[in-house]
Amino acid sequence: MDIKIDKILDTLKNYYGPHEFNEKNKNDPFKTLVACILSLRTKDEVTNKASKRLFLEIKGIKNLSEMDEEKLAETIYPVGFYKTKAKRLIEMSQKIIRDYKGIVPDSIDELLKLKGVGRKTANLVVSLGYGKDGICVDTHVHRISNRFGYVKTKNPFETEMALRKKLPLKYWKLINFILVEHGQNVCAPISPKCSICPVSKYCRKVGVKTSR
Repeated sequence: MDIKIDKILDTLKNYYGPHEFNEKNKNDPFKTLVACILSLRTKDEVTNKASKRLFLEIKGIKNLSEMDEEKLAETIYPVGFYKTKAKRLIEMSQKIIRDYKGIVPDSIDELLKLKGVGRKTANLVVSLGYGKDGICVDTHVHRISNRFGYVKTKNPFETEMALRKKLPLKYWKLINFILVEHGQNVCAPISPKCSICPVSKYCRKVGVKTSR
């Protein structure tokens, strides 16, 4: 069975509709970077509320760099590891001011020099914040791309490289938002809800032993 990735992603895009994170942070590298750091190991609903509170407190990277660490932690609570993230965000903003003249880097290699920024975050800033081509791969994208049978990889980095070679360019910026939503609501790591999945007929269900 050929994997009809266009059918899968178009169907899921229509099924889930616009993504709040995407809509709020599009074309704003600073907000994209901050919100992405907040989102790590945190549910979307919590991230969105914390981001909203924070961006009411600050107007830009200079404000963030000067913010009291304890106050910042209180503002972003209860995102996961909020104390660590508060410290990281302040250090990161200070480095961007010092080394990049206050402008968030627009390349993956430079973004990866910021402590706490991994490939997922770097790709998100480049693609969502700057409108460049990038593929964000987290645990959901890695798992579900392999479950579909579209790629056969061992880790998120291999998945990103494989997707860069075969995924149509028009889906690069969308795949993360679509598959994260799908992974959180339907395509769970264990016992996915295949009975209600809108793309079940296109999926090879690689590695799926039990489903609902």
